Amino acid sequence: MNEFLFSTTWWIPFYSLIGAILTLPWAMGIIRRTGPRPAAYFNLLTTFLAFIHSLLVFKDIWNREPEHFVMTWFSAADLNISFALEISPVSVGATVLIAGLSLLAQTYALGYMEKDWGLARFFALMGFFEAALSGLAVSDSLFLSYALLEMLTLSTYLLVGFWYAQPLVVTAARDAFLTKRVGDLLLLMGVVTLSTKAGSLNFSDLYEWAQTVHLSPLTSSLLGLALIAGPAGKCAQFPLHLWLDEAMEGPNPASVMRNSMVVAGGAYVLYKMQPILALSPFALNTLIIIGTVTAIGESLVSIAQTDIKRALSHSTSAYMGLVFLAVGLQQGGVALILLFTHGIAKALLFMSSGSVIYTTSSQDLTEMGGLWSRMPSTTTAFVVGSAGMVSLLPLGSFWAMLSWADGLAIVTPWVLWVLVIVNGFTALNLTRVFRLVFWGKPQQKTRRAPEAPWPMAFPMVTLTILTLLLPMMLQQWYLLPTWESVNWYVVAMLVLSTLLGVGIGSTMYLHKAWSRSRILAWRLVQDLLGYDFYIDRIYKFTVVGAVALFSKISAWSDRYLVDGLVNLIGFAAIFGGQSLRYSVSGQSQGYLLTILVGISILGFFISWSLGLLEKLPF
Repeated sequence: MNEFLFSTTWWIPFYSLIGAILTLPWAMGIIRRTGPRPAAYFNLLTTFLAFIHSLLVFKDIWNREPEHFVMTWFSAADLNISFALEISPVSVGATVLIAGLSLLAQTYALGYMEKDWGLARFFALMGFFEAALSGLAVSDSLFLSYALLEMLTLSTYLLVGFWYAQPLVVTAARDAFLTKRVGDLLLLMGVVTLSTKAGSLNFSDLYEWAQTVHLSPLTSSLLGLALIAGPAGKCAQFPLHLWLDEAMEGPNPASVMRNSMVVAGGAYVLYKMQPILALSPFALNTLIIIGTVTAIGESLVSIAQTDIKRALSHSTSAYMGLVFLAVGLQQGGVALILLFTHGIAKALLFMSSGSVIYTTSSQDLTEMGGLWSRMPSTTTAFVVGSAGMVSLLPLGSFWAMLSWADGLAIVTPWVLWVLVIVNGFTALNLTRVFRLVFWGKPQQKTRRAPEAPWPMAFPMVTLTILTLLLPMMLQQWYLLPTWESVNWYVVAMLVLSTLLGVGIGSTMYLHKAWSRSRILAWRLVQDLLGYDFYIDRIYKFTVVGAVALFSKISAWSDRYLVDGLVNLIGFAAIFGGQSLRYSVSGQSQGYLLTILVGISILGFFISWSLGLLEKLPF
């Protein structure tokens, strides 16, 4: 039985895809009598099967060597395009995490979207979402990974624009799609370049090629930048980071998956491409710069947000920036641990925030307060999720950052300061959000707020327990350092940054009557951070303005130059035809004379061009 499950591990992504297909009759309105809930149950069943299958394989895979399956899709002449799959502890563990979080998110959606008329369509999109993520986890081919990233881009567009009757939602979905397409287009250029130079797009073949190839600095740099662009768009990294903030217009259960798993999917592909990126020091330095700028910048931006989902989404970009920084420093193992711990904690935070939104019908932090006594399960989930996000001993993120900073504290000490800054601002932001939402006096929209229904409470309680047990899981997998090898200076720095952030967040002045400070200097700083350093406006006046200007110039030249020339030729033909119409006499001798004169003139010019006229005696 175990051998059969192991040999069919490649089938795991098809479970959720089948679930998405089974929901189509309800999603398309073919079946209406039963309501949309049977579609949700079908999708939950297939996701549960995928979770059990991957969990059983993961339990026994530690005693096996990683295996690779290659399926040829197209072969002609020297072109061979194949789908390569890798079955290893990392890939199977990723499918367990994806299927498990998807199962909890879909259970959560049963309560959150109970009365939504598009419930069946939502679950169909979630199944499509999960299939792409699971396929990305087991993919060992850059070509297949690129195709699956395109599926994620499409599903993001459809899920962000789920409530398409709202104009703001349509705009957010469009911007998210177009922003990701910029990165995807550059990634496609890198994929095509690798296919011509390496002759294969399977990661195992690319690793062997990268060990022996010698590329010029310009080629390796351009190739590295192209390969970085795709994950940068998926992980909402500077300068392609604005879409994640707008994507919060979608349903919250989709935001749970997007902020925990989808952004991690792009980082996972970046991790797989690490040996190829190592060919270019310039590409690695670019990763370090992008990761550092995004991590610190988005941590600052998050503390000025007054929307609960946006305050959490900017911290997602910040932590993905840390992952980019880890890959740029050739610390791929640390990046995976950070993705794992962040994904679980961030899913719990978004579930608790969605519970607040569901009961208060508001996302504005200035309209909340006093929910800790009315929503104890949600409050506990938010506190545990916040503790799991920051470096608070002994939870998971503490060990992830410690294992990273411990090895680089002496070699590159500035990395420790980046971790301290990001961790401190994250702790400050989460404490601020907790005070505004759960602490203080109840407001109008929170005075009668009940606890979330059981379909929403059960996933939150499950993830709360999982977050608390995460250090034991890391110890079981031998991923925790021994106490003898721990750098206590690094421990003190990380814990102190957490305590400092919590202390400032607990004592800073927060007034619900004003969303902006009454002090001019603080108001300018708050607006600068709240509007994400005005990057969207900078894009509007630079990139968007330049494209609009070139479009106007192109439209003018097309209308007046190209069309004008074509219309001029047409007008000349019409004018000539109309003029000749009045010169027709109807007499055949006139026609014959015209033909003779024309032939004579033509013969004269032909003779002159051939030099025959010079041989005449006169």
